[in-house]
Amino acid sequence: MIIVIGAGLAGCETAYQIAKNNIKVKLYEMKPHKFSPAHINPNLAEIVCSNSFKSNLLTNACGLLKEELRRLDSLLINIADKTAVPAGQALAVDREMFSKMVTEKIKEEENIELIQEEVGEKIHLKELLKDNIVVIATGPLTSDSLSKEIMEITGQDKLSFFDAAAPIVEKDTIDMNIGFLGDRYGKGEACYINLPMNKEEYERFITELVNAKLAELHNFEKREIFEGCMPIEVMAKRGLDTLRFGPLKPVGFTDPRTGNRPYAIVQLRQDNKEGTLYNMVGFQTNLKFGEQDRVFRIIPGLANAEFVKYGVMHRNTYINSPKLLDNTYNVKSTNLYFAGQITGVEGYVESISSGMVVRIKCSK
Repeated sequence: MIIVIGAGLAGCETAYQIAKNNIKVKLYEMKPHKFSPAHINPNLAEIVCSNSFKSNLLTNACGLLKEELRRLDSLLINIADKTAVPAGQALAVDREMFSKMVTEKIKEEENIELIQEEVGEKIHLKELLKDNIVVIATGPLTSDSLSKEIMEITGQDKLSFFDAAAPIVEKDTIDMNIGFLGDRYGKGEACYINLPMNKEEYERFITELVNAKLAELHNFEKREIFEGCMPIEVMAKRGLDTLRFGPLKPVGFTDPRTGNRPYAIVQLRQDNKEGTLYNMVGFQTNLKFGEQDRVFRIIPGLANAEFVKYGVMHRNTYINSPKLLDNTYNVKSTNLYFAGQITGVEGYVESISSGMVVRIKCSK
């Protein structure tokens, strides 16, 4: 019997791959009885931040890793391909459909017993470790009670940084007299909605953005920001042109209003199969909801936008992997393994791949 704690991306991949080897798995997941500050979907493998699994190109490290996972028959990459939405050269998914399909597959697998209870409350890690191999794949939003037990067992303090998610907008409320469909340099499918900005529009937006009010981060003592998913207002404060050389870079586009390259451009990527929802690319934010509603409407084309989800910031917790783990994610000389973002890997694909590595070791 192998115990997997956490039914996110890494946990579901680990459990499914072990079960395929005809080994019984108990998969623990605290939802729907308890949710982390960033989760809202009762299904497994919920995608919290972007809906993008990054590049599909084999010349890109993440694209190559995805192809390797496909050849290893990864459950989650297979479902990501089936629930893909247009995203140019990237693999992006309908996040609701993706989670639903993963949940169905896990529940169908006869070798997996899904137990929807929180480990760290009535069930304790030390008890599970007595006679079982245990894989902790609870992600960066591990509950306080389990985090405490992990620290006690490993003798290490947890580490953390702050991560953020971007807003999602109803497509029908975007002004397509301003916005246009297109892909940078016309290389891929014309699937992003692009909102061009001239110099005056851009500078007004930046002024309002850097002066907008932030949401409070309750009970958080530090504010280490993850550079790979930085709030847009933090980037904007680094300099007037920072966003024009970052997520709002205009290269590769022509503004249909002028026939020239825009001064800056905001991109929105399809978020569901129906194409009714679009997320604001690179707009991870910690602004108060009312400020998001006010400031983002300044962007040309979003004056009448309906936001179905505002951006949020949350703390990501991870362990000191270089000190605790060997190259198979095993806590050295124990029957305890870790997988996913709690180990410090960054990204959906990387989390899935860590689950595959753990499966290979645990199934021997």
